[in-house]
Amino acid sequence: MSLDHRLTPEHEELRRTVEAFAHDVVAPKIGDLYERHEFPYEIVAEMGRMGLFGLPFPEEYGGMGGDYLALGIALEELARVDSSVAITLEAGVSLGAMPIYLFGSEEQKQQWLPKMCSGEILGAFGLTEPGAGSDAGGTRTTAVREGGEWVINGSKCFITNSGTDITGLVTVTAVTGRKADGRPEISSIIVPSGTPGFTVAAPYSKVGWNSSDTRELSFDGVRVPLANLVGQEGRGYAQFLRILDEGRIAISALATGLAQGCVDESVKYAKERHAFGKAIGDNQAIQFKLADMEMRAHMARIGWRDAASRLVAGEPFKKEAAIAKLYSSTVAVDNAREATQIHGGYGFMNEYPVARMWRDSKILEIGEGTSEVQRMLIARELGFAAG
Repeated sequence: MSLDHRLTPEHEELRRTVEAFAHDVVAPKIGDLYERHEFPYEIVAEMGRMGLFGLPFPEEYGGMGGDYLALGIALEELARVDSSVAITLEAGVSLGAMPIYLFGSEEQKQQWLPKMCSGEILGAFGLTEPGAGSDAGGTRTTAVREGGEWVINGSKCFITNSGTDITGLVTVTAVTGRKADGRPEISSIIVPSGTPGFTVAAPYSKVGWNSSDTRELSFDGVRVPLANLVGQEGRGYAQFLRILDEGRIAISALATGLAQGCVDESVKYAKERHAFGKAIGDNQAIQFKLADMEMRAHMARIGWRDAASRLVAGEPFKKEAAIAKLYSSTVAVDNAREATQIHGGYGFMNEYPVARMWRDSKILEIGEGTSEVQRMLIARELGFAAG
């Protein structure tokens, strides 16, 4: 396939629109919200009106008729300014709505997608458990048939968008049976917010992403109709592997945005900050740091756009998505560290965006599959068995 990942006029128009929104709307508000650990409801509502939550979905479900590349473009531009806002969009689309779009029944799509595409409600993806993070196959949450209902018991942790005032549902993975060899059969089931027995804990106290909603969930005899099963029973494991493969592209775009945001802020600061009678950017040591930071962000961008282009074209993309996620998350951490160093003492002050970026960067090497998991996936694609 072509390695020319320059944007079409339509994608470039989207990029410019989101870039302006990020600088004009998000940037002036997010700092205060972040320090107060407040969810950015007004910003999210505006994103909904812009159609960002519906970017990759067909118009028949209230979407914008775009593709996954369009989603990545929006995520990158948002993350150049703030990652809490970007991850709210990423999780709402790739983890909240995408499972229903890819695997749900027509009735489920008609019921949930229009409200999710408009940003009226958010969806969450209940996968991770206290004892089943990278080992997602170790799910302990169960769902048992009783009459015409599923009865769900268990817990989930680190679930994004799960407890906001506009959260409408969580798609939960649960063990619904056993295979002949004793391994669990895992299924995906929609649990609407407010269902009796479904409890959402208080928000976590986190290092970063402080304006993103992240919570622990518990299910105590939660009853939902059998029709809330997403896709085929026992296919939940395969479904969420596909969701995570696509989600790695989205996280890579977000990480690239954070890396580029570090360049943006550092270039501006290096031109404004004077020491020893000249701008610090006149020093070759600073120039070389900035050159390396720009190089890393540029290569990360090529990586996620390559993976997204393969996905959009219907080509295999699993390896490329893992490479993009691994590289871009590493780049985000590296650039955030260097940006803080360039800013000196001010880089340690929360009033400067790079302090927020530094706090937000580390989770990118953990969420949506750790760096170690990405290396394992890449090695498997090269033909090696799991070590």
